[in-house]
Amino acid sequence: MSNKIGAFFDIDGTLYREGLIAEIFKKLVKYEIIEPERWYNEVRPEYQRYDKRQGNYDNYLLKMADIYVEAIKGLHKSQVEFIARNVVNQKGDRVYTFTRDKIKWHKSQGHILITISGSPVELVKEMALKHGFDDYSGAVYGMDEKNIYTGEVIPMWDSRSKKEAIHYFKEKYNIDLDKSYAYGDTAGDFSMFQLVGNPVCVNPTKELIKKVQGNEETRRKAMIVVERKDVIYKFSSDLIQID
Repeated sequence: MSNKIGAFFDIDGTLYREGLIAEIFKKLVKYEIIEPERWYNEVRPEYQRYDKRQGNYDNYLLKMADIYVEAIKGLHKSQVEFIARNVVNQKGDRVYTFTRDKIKWHKSQGHILITISGSPVELVKEMALKHGFDDYSGAVYGMDEKNIYTGEVIPMWDSRSKKEAIHYFKEKYNIDLDKSYAYGDTAGDFSMFQLVGNPVCVNPTKELIKKVQGNEETRRKAMIVVERKDVIYKFSSDLIQID
């Protein structure tokens, strides 16, 4: 049996135009599972710093993730799955044109489509179903034997976790990584870029570009894509200068 070609996609900032966890966070506030004061007092200041380009986007997302872990503790799995379905039904088409078209192209080529995302696995599952991925992996929030969330979390937003996930899917689907593709936007996606033959930085952070340019192999093989309004710009990583 010949090796298959895989296409590994991050979701937040790569497929979806923002962070999915922000959308589920808003739903939890709406349903009064998270107190609105926590948004205004803890999350909103981080967002404002990012919005003014005085702070880091990851700090904003991580603050929401911390509160999310606390908020779902004691909830039943079905409650979070219900909210996740609503989020994706309402927001799941808010994606980048470049990435959406690449998903279609990979499908037409018969490639294995996999999403590896730091968002809660309940959200990742719904996005995978909506956009036709063959498999998925996301952050897993622990549950007890009654499917009640315990407050424990197994992350999928860091580089080490994503590296382990790619090796898992490589074995599961007999994937030739040298011929495969990976799409991501933050430093957590860098390990995916190291493993595949065709890495693509989609609207990347400065930290990711520095990592790509600081590694001879990824610098040589990576492409950088920036989508702004209705224009898609494509660059070799050598053409990007970071101050």
